[in-house]
Amino acid sequence: MRRLPPRRKTIAEPPGPTPLSADDSTPAGHGGADRHDAFVALGANLGDARATLRHALDALARLPGTAVTAVSSFYRTAPVDSDGPDYLNAVARLRTACAPLELLDHLQALEDAAGRQRPYRNAPRTLDLDVLRYDDLRLDVPRLQLPHPRMYERAFVLVPLAEIAPGLVPPDCLAAVAGQVISPIPSD
Repeated sequence: MRRLPPRRKTIAEPPGPTPLSADDSTPAGHGGADRHDAFVALGANLGDARATLRHALDALARLPGTAVTAVSSFYRTAPVDSDGPDYLNAVARLRTACAPLELLDHLQALEDAAGRQRPYRNAPRTLDLDVLRYDDLRLDVPRLQLPHPRMYERAFVLVPLAEIAPGLVPPDCLAAVAGQVISPIPSD
């Protein structure tokens, strides 16, 4: 297990909100054929979590108009605000033609296919997929908030995200979660 070292790299403040189209799902000026950068957190703590995450990554690559362009290492973490077995977590970068809410629908369908149940908040999960970022879009609709509202509070998101997109994780945010234990999982 390791503690996070302080990072020295600084990043610029993210740009302001991107205007939305009338349906609150596609950034204004972006048609369905355009590709967007999206970051998705993956987690599982029931069943064969490693196999589940691998299957989910394969399924993400098969989404319409989507390519998986980067995947972090897998990490082991204790559950946050709940009980149960440790989680395996990762973050994937997608290049996708899916609009934000369309992407969310696909992710929830993948969770359902993996047997995800939602008996209570933060219940153990066969698969958990969260949209962390979608381009520089700021979105606040009942089904989806972007960037993810709790991503900067969780080492299990920030450490894998920093691995594949270090410029998106401010050093002070990494420092704030340095007390959360997170362990890289050796690859097979």
